[in-house]
Amino acid sequence: MATSSWLLLTYKVPPEPAAKRVALWRRLKGMGAVYLQNGVCLLPKTDDHVRGLKMIENGVSEMEGESVILETVALDRFQEEKVIARFKADRDEAYREFIDKCGDFDAEIAKERAADHFTYAELEENDVDLKKLQGWFEKIRKLDFYGATLGAEAEERLHACEALLDAYAQQVFDAHDENR
Repeated sequence: MATSSWLLLTYKVPPEPAAKRVALWRRLKGMGAVYLQNGVCLLPKTDDHVRGLKMIENGVSEMEGESVILETVALDRFQEEKVIARFKADRDEAYREFIDKCGDFDAEIAKERAADHFTYAELEENDVDLKKLQGWFEKIRKLDFYGATLGAEAEERLHACEALLDAYAQQVFDAHDENR
């Protein structure tokens, strides 16, 4: 069995300005990094992550901070599984929030149907919301390095939202005699 190789970033930056520290944290989380503790995070070793961390290293230097990037492996399989579980937990949290938003999308379509709002404006608004869900799902999936538990459920919920919007669109078209 191949051992996972990770990039370990440690960094220390001045407390002020806080906006720069927050931007650094967001950038690392946006790459899918898991924090082991403050200023210490891991990413799977990929060429993209190496490039991204090198750019972050430059940013830390510009902030007059310090950083070190190391390649590392777990001491044993148990440690490796703990790290992978952290990655999966982070993605499951994102998928859970996504699934909740799919529920909001379902409720919005149900509200439009209950109110007999079969208008192009409502269809367009809901189409925009679906596109946001699709983009969000792809962002989460891109960071799901180890196949989080809720990934399949999130994908199913997205497909259900797509089918729901298709059915609603058909009702809008029927209400406007588009198919005759």
